[in-house]
Amino acid sequence: MTKAAHYPGNTAPAPARGRSLRSGARWLVLAGACAVLLAACGGGRESVRRPAPKAPLRSWPVVEPADPAAANAVLMRALSLVGTPYRYGGNTPDSGFDCSGLVNYVYRDMLALNLPRTSRDLAGYQGPKIAPERLAAADLVFFASGGTVTHVGIYVGEGRFVHAPSSGGTVRLDHLDGPYWRDHYSGAKRVLK
Repeated sequence: MTKAAHYPGNTAPAPARGRSLRSGARWLVLAGACAVLLAACGGGRESVRRPAPKAPLRSWPVVEPADPAAANAVLMRALSLVGTPYRYGGNTPDSGFDCSGLVNYVYRDMLALNLPRTSRDLAGYQGPKIAPERLAAADLVFFASGGTVTHVGIYVGEGRFVHAPSSGGTVRLDHLDGPYWRDHYSGAKRVLK
């Protein structure tokens, strides 16, 4: 009996006992034909150039969260909600989210933690304020307009955060170094201890 070579990407099953090697050879021919067809699908697009992704304005240090398991649960749930429609006052995936509704839902759903409902109240919530270079996954990041906190998101790492930005939008990932967010950033709070 012959075994298929094991290397990343090999999905060819080993021939079963009593099965001829010809069926394995047919599989390889079929796989090769599929590869040729798929390669042809991209033809004619060589001249299309995509812009290079913009580099962040600064590097963001990796800071280990106080409770990595809880932080991971928060992040996975928040990221799973990307694409959910924005709705003022919304606080469930079915109804949509506003910024503080998203934060409240994620922490309540994953950690049974009830947080204040508004971004302003979340900014005043217990817990230490965090300097930008000390941000860890699952910290709350705040943005202000006219000196008043008006927006909140969940930090995911590498200078990025998940939030429900505005009417007509959806829950999404943005970078703290983006022009609007950089100019309106007002601080962060650590909820997980």
